[in-house]
Amino acid sequence: MMEIRYWMKQVRAVSLVVAVAAMQWGVAAGADEGRGPNVILIMSDDQGWGDVGFNGNDEIKTPQLDQMAENGVRFDRFYASSPLCSPTRGSCLTGRFPFRFGILAAHTGGMRVGEITVAEMLKDEGYATGFFGKWHVGWIEPDQPGSRGFYSPPSHHGFDEYFATTSAVPTWDPCVTPDGWSKWGAEPGEPWKGGAPYLQDGVPVTENVAGDDSRVIMDRVIPFIEKNRNGRFLATVWFHAPHEPVVAGEEYKKLYPKAGETRKNYYGCITAMDEQIGRLRAKLRELKIERETVVFFCSDNGPADPMVKKGVASAGGFKGHKHTMYEGGLLVPACVEWPGMLKPGGKTMVRCSTVDFFPTIANLTGYEFRSKDKRPIDGIDLMPVAKGEVDERGKDLFFGYRRLVQGTDGMSIIRGDMKLLREAKPSGRLRLYDLSRDPFEKKDLASELPERLAELEKAMLDIDRSCQLSRDGLDYRY
Repeated sequence: MMEIRYWMKQVRAVSLVVAVAAMQWGVAAGADEGRGPNVILIMSDDQGWGDVGFNGNDEIKTPQLDQMAENGVRFDRFYASSPLCSPTRGSCLTGRFPFRFGILAAHTGGMRVGEITVAEMLKDEGYATGFFGKWHVGWIEPDQPGSRGFYSPPSHHGFDEYFATTSAVPTWDPCVTPDGWSKWGAEPGEPWKGGAPYLQDGVPVTENVAGDDSRVIMDRVIPFIEKNRNGRFLATVWFHAPHEPVVAGEEYKKLYPKAGETRKNYYGCITAMDEQIGRLRAKLRELKIERETVVFFCSDNGPADPMVKKGVASAGGFKGHKHTMYEGGLLVPACVEWPGMLKPGGKTMVRCSTVDFFPTIANLTGYEFRSKDKRPIDGIDLMPVAKGEVDERGKDLFFGYRRLVQGTDGMSIIRGDMKLLREAKPSGRLRLYDLSRDPFEKKDLASELPERLAELEKAMLDIDRSCQLSRDGLDYRY
């Protein structure tokens, strides 16, 4: 009862998310009458906040993403729900904090069929649903069991069709281990993960899987969109770039003649991905469905530690990187484009998150939970934010990353502009920051504001306990 009272109090306190709260408790979400838009969810992998032109990087060439942000709305304070990929990916699908559905780190679980995903939501509304790229919330091959996860492919979670890998592949020639690679037991020139890491609806793919991996993915996205142009569709496009192994083709490396080899590969694979995003945007305009289609873009977490240490990847000056609870590990580049519905050139400093996709799309399509499926939804509707109708989130953000076997137990909460974090490791120290005055987390206020620290620590632990109840069965039918 205490947990129920806590969440009811949260719902009553937040006027900004009335529609979302109504959806949580099984009441109509109040969307407009008629068909909702097509939805495209694009995500890059390990791309830092500063690794894109629209956030001020004048070295990496990302003209399509820059144009997308200019033609739509840029989210200047957009957070991944975790500082690493698998938990964040689950949050995009469910609108829930990763600790709720039990994916606490990479390769430590899989998406539960008891979760309701954005694909299942839209399938119920008559949408065609397709997934393309890096899945990483469960194994996609039933006969390839892993010691730290389980079989849970996109087809178990509402996707009509998919072209997917379980996890990382090289960003150039994704079926071949690249030169110079020595991690994860692979040898250069050997087949990558058996030589057929991509599955198309459960069948290994060996045709058209050479060259730029982002192009390989988009070659499957475009036919899906063309096939469903006259209906409504969800296309979830999760690129591998610029996650390691980071490799770019020569044509893309040549764009950076003054850079070293590592930088050429990193910048080049991002530019190659950007080119494919441009190809997608052009196709929407060719088919004359761009005004019927909302396109979201974000990264899954901050830049990888090795690339940051080499001075190649950028968190945009924010402290930390992937695997840390600091802003550099959580803040990611993000924007949304919807011609005719969102004014060009918009930007917002409202703190938004990957948990916000689900409730946003639910409100756009008029989706409502059946009474037996009611559960906490942790996100807010992004449309009032993108339209400039609100200037604050009005709801706590919670982040977590946990591998207890390795001594990792990081958590964080942001309430307004105040952020409390517990370092992932090794100290587990609590730190407190005022992000309005100190966005780069230079001054720890923990010792100066003990009462505020205690308040936020209690709130953080309350959410953690609520998430534990969710994943232990409170939100699932028996």
